Amino acid sequence: MNKIALIIKREYLSRVTKKSFIIMSLVGPMLFGMIFVVQFWLVSHEGEQKVIEIIDESGYFHGNMEGTGTISFIYPDDNLTRAKEELKANDSYGLLYIPDIDLNNPQGITFFAEKNPSIEVQSSLEWFIKNRIEEIRLGNFGIDKQQLDEIKTNINLNVINITDAGEKEGDVTISLIVGYIAAFLIYLFIFLYGLQTLRGVIEEKTSKIVEIIISSVRPFQLMMGKIIGIGAVGLTQFVIWAILTIVIWQGALTFYQVDIAETKKMELVEGMQTSLGESREMPEFLEKINTINFPLLIGAFLFYFIGGFLFYGALFAAVGSAVDNDSDAQQFQLPITLPLILSIMLLSAIIRDPHGSLAFWSSIVPFTSPVVMMMRIPFDPPLWHIGLSMVCMIAGFIFTTWLAGRIYRIGILMHGAKVNYKVLARWFMMKN
Repeated sequence: MNKIALIIKREYLSRVTKKSFIIMSLVGPMLFGMIFVVQFWLVSHEGEQKVIEIIDESGYFHGNMEGTGTISFIYPDDNLTRAKEELKANDSYGLLYIPDIDLNNPQGITFFAEKNPSIEVQSSLEWFIKNRIEEIRLGNFGIDKQQLDEIKTNINLNVINITDAGEKEGDVTISLIVGYIAAFLIYLFIFLYGLQTLRGVIEEKTSKIVEIIISSVRPFQLMMGKIIGIGAVGLTQFVIWAILTIVIWQGALTFYQVDIAETKKMELVEGMQTSLGESREMPEFLEKINTINFPLLIGAFLFYFIGGFLFYGALFAAVGSAVDNDSDAQQFQLPITLPLILSIMLLSAIIRDPHGSLAFWSSIVPFTSPVVMMMRIPFDPPLWHIGLSMVCMIAGFIFTTWLAGRIYRIGILMHGAKVNYKVLARWFMMKN
C-alpha cells in the first residue's frame, strides 16, 4: 500500500507542478468568467445607433414606427428612386420600402442597404411591421389592441413534490439546467483525464522508465497509483476552476454593480427567463435554485467524478499499456469512448422522461451512469435508485480494474508487438 501511495504522490506532484497545469487552472476559470463579463458588457452596451429611412406608400406606417435603443426611423420626402440614390451619400443604415399593401396579404415590403443587415435589425423590422399590421386589422374588426393585450394571461405552474418528508417546491427548468451542467462536467473531465492516463502510460512505456519501476513494484500497483494520482489531479483542477469561477463571477457582479436580490428582470439571463416565462422575476428564479438538494448533488458529483474516472481510467490505462503510440491506441479508444458519447446523446431523452425505464437503466449501468445519474439527481429520483447506481458503479470499477490489471501486467512490458483484440484476449487469459 505504501508503494501505491508513493506512485500516487509522484503522479500527482509531477503534474500539478507543471506550467501547463498551472496555466490551465488559471486560464480555464478566466474563460468561464469572461463569458459572464462579456455578457454583462453586451447587456450594458447598446451598440451603435442605426438610422433607417422609411418610404411608406401605404400610409399605414408613417409616424407609427417607434424606434428602440439601437434603431431609429426617419421619413424622407423623397420618392423611392431618389432615396435609393442618396442612400450611399447619407449616414442611414438602410431604406425600408413599404408599397401600397393589402393588409390581408402584405407583399413587396423591401429593405435596401449597402450590406446585408444583421439578424437583429431584420427581426426587429419584421416585428415592427407585423405588430402594426395586426393593430390596424384589429381596429378594422372593432377590437382594441390594448384591451386584447390586457386579456392575455401568463401562467406560471407551481410544482410541488410530495415526498416522505413532506411537500417540497420544485422547478423543472432549474433542475434541467443544473443537471445538464453537472452531467457535462463529469463527461468532460472523465474524457480529458482518461486520455491523459492513456498517454501517461504510453510515455512511460516507450521511454523504458516503466521497466525500472516494475523492478520495485507490481504492475497492478503501478496502474492503480497512476490512475488514482491522475484522478486526484483532475479533481484538484476542478476545485480550482470552481473556486476561481465563483470569485470572477462575484467580481463581475460587483464591477457592474448588479444587485441580483433587487433586480426585477435581469437582461443578462433574458434567454433563460424566456424559457422560464416572461412574467417570472429574477428573485423568484434565484429562490427556485434553492429547491435543488445541493448537498446531495455535490456529494453525488464527487462520487461519480471519482467513480467514473476510476472506471474509465482503468480501461484507458489498459489500452495505454498495450500500444506503443497514440495512433495505435485509436483502434482501442473507440469502444471505450462510445459509451461516454452515448451518455451525452441520451440526455435529451432523459430530459423528456427523467423517471422512465431508459433513464433508470442508463443511470444504473456503470458505462453511462456517471453522466446520466447527474442529469437525474436534480429531478429527485428515489434514493434506492441512487444507492443501486452507486453500488453498480463500485462493482463496475472493481471489475474494470481487475480486467485492466490482467492486460496491464503483460502489455506494459511488451514492445513492438502487433496488438489486436485477439492478442488482448490472450494476455487476459494468461496465468500469473
